[in-house]
Amino acid sequence: MKIVSLSDNIPRGACASEHGLSLYLETDAGIRVLFDMGQGDVFARNAERLGIDLSQVDVAVVSHGHYDHGGGLATFLRLNDRAPVYVTARAFEPHYSVRPAGTAFIGLDASLAAHPQLVHNGLLCSPAPGLTLFSGVTGDFPQPAGTARLLGPDARQQDDFAHEQSLLIEEEGHTVLIGGCAHAGLVNMMQRAEQLSGHSLTHVFSGMHLMMEPQSPAYLRQLAAALLRREGCLFYTMHCTGAEAFGHMASLMPGRLHYLAVGGKIEI
Repeated sequence: MKIVSLSDNIPRGACASEHGLSLYLETDAGIRVLFDMGQGDVFARNAERLGIDLSQVDVAVVSHGHYDHGGGLATFLRLNDRAPVYVTARAFEPHYSVRPAGTAFIGLDASLAAHPQLVHNGLLCSPAPGLTLFSGVTGDFPQPAGTARLLGPDARQQDDFAHEQSLLIEEEGHTVLIGGCAHAGLVNMMQRAEQLSGHSLTHVFSGMHLMMEPQSPAYLRQLAAALLRREGCLFYTMHCTGAEAFGHMASLMPGRLHYLAVGGKIEI
């Protein structure tokens, strides 16, 4: 399996960066997956630089209804007229963020919701052999502090993140979890993935949503300890984790936590 970062906050080499996330995956079975599309066309320009032909993508996924993950949807649909794009049923509802200047809309372009390539999936679906999309994550592990500033459709209540989905890939003895921002809590997402697969995870690729608010050292220690209990699992983070939180977490997880910046490639 190959995983390439096409959009991330941190630049690498000649690739452009942005506050966004997009990952390109090729499974050992030859399935080409685009997971998220950043804010606009950065992911597409970086794909061209890296020799990746997005017109050949077989399956696309929008992890949740925020602009920095699905803002590039229109760009992708122009480049690829055949791949189904999997979104949760609530992805196109309005979503908001509380910022110093006031409440800001951070949702997707609702005019794209009825596009024929879009698949509005439920809590669980399999877009291809070995691939499982799941949403509706709950659990006891605390969510990151910054989620309190993210609001749902009525702009008055905290988002319940029912629109967030993650991708589980199982092949060749590997059980790999791909996430967007892990708003519902990375540990809770991992527990759900382990329940679905019946196996321990070998690799996790996901933002951790630690950059919006300063995280207490106690919370970071709690999170690192929970991740370290997954013996043999390697973690790759990106995007919304933030450089400061990543540095702290990496010091607590030497050799187990890595940053996947834009243009970076991991082969499993």
